[in-house]
Formats: sequence, C-alpha cells, structure tokens
Amino acid sequence: MKKLIHEEILAKSEEPEQIVSSETNLSQVNLEDTRLSRVNLSGADLRFANLTQVNLGEVNLSKANLVRADLSGANLSGANLSEADLSGADLSGANLSKADLSGADLRKTNLSGADLSGANLSEANLRKASLRKADLSGADLSEAKLRNVDLTETDLTRAITNYSLPN
Repeated sequence: MKKLIHEEILAKSEEPEQIVSSETNLSQVNLEDTRLSRVNLSGADLRFANLTQVNLGEVNLSKANLVRADLSGANLSGANLSEADLSGADLSGANLSKADLSGADLRKTNLSGADLSGANLSEANLRKASLRKADLSGADLSEAKLRNVDLTETDLTRAITNYSLPN
C-alpha cells in the first residue's frame, strides 16, 4: 500500500493543485529521498511518515498533520506549513528558509541545526522545542510561544520578536 501511495504521488506531481485531498491518509508512509517540490499536500495526514532528505521545496503543507514525522535533512525552503501540526517531529538539519510556519504547532519538535532564516514563525507554538544551533536570522517570531525552548548557540540576528532574546 505504501508503494502504491508513493507512486500515485509521483504520478500526480505534475499537477500540484490536485495532489491529495485533506482526507488523504499518508501516515507512516516512507518517502525517503523523494522529490515532491511544489505539490499540494494541504491537510494531509503524514503522522509518523519518513520524509528524511525529501525535497519539499515550496510545497503546500498548510494544516497538515505531521505529528512525529521524520523530516531530518529535508528541504522545505519556501514551503507553506501554516497551522500544520509538527509536534514531536524531527526537523534536525532541515532547510526551512523562508518557510511559512505561522500558527504551526512545533511543541517538542527537534529543529537542531535547522535553517529557519527568513522563516515566518509568528504565532507558532515552540514550547519545549530544540532550536540548538539553528539559524533564525531574519525570522519572524512575533507572538510565538517560546517557553522552555532550547536556544543554545542559535543565530537570532535580525529576528523579529516581541520578546527580549538572549545575546
């Protein structure tokens, strides 16, 4: 079944507006090393999915369920992840530059070493997330929930926030 879903996604990738509906269940699917740039996965169920090293540049994942998904090393540059549930996901080393994560649930998410430069994290819930050694330069963190976030060695140069950030 996983292979069939994978082939169906790849077959439809030329028509990004028709890729999947919000009812599509892709939970636990393995798409490791797949190229899915510019597809529409809005509202998709990708819980526990293996998306390691996947190219998801400019993908629409708004309101998607990515709980505990493995997106380590993935390219999500310019992706729309607004209001997505990424709680407990692994985004370590991922490229999220200029991604829209506004209103996203990132509780307990591993963003260690991730590139979030220029990303929109306004109103995102980052409670207990690890942003150790992440690049947040120029990111918008306005109204983001930052309680118990690990910001060790994080680049916050030019980050926009309504909080006092450590130097």
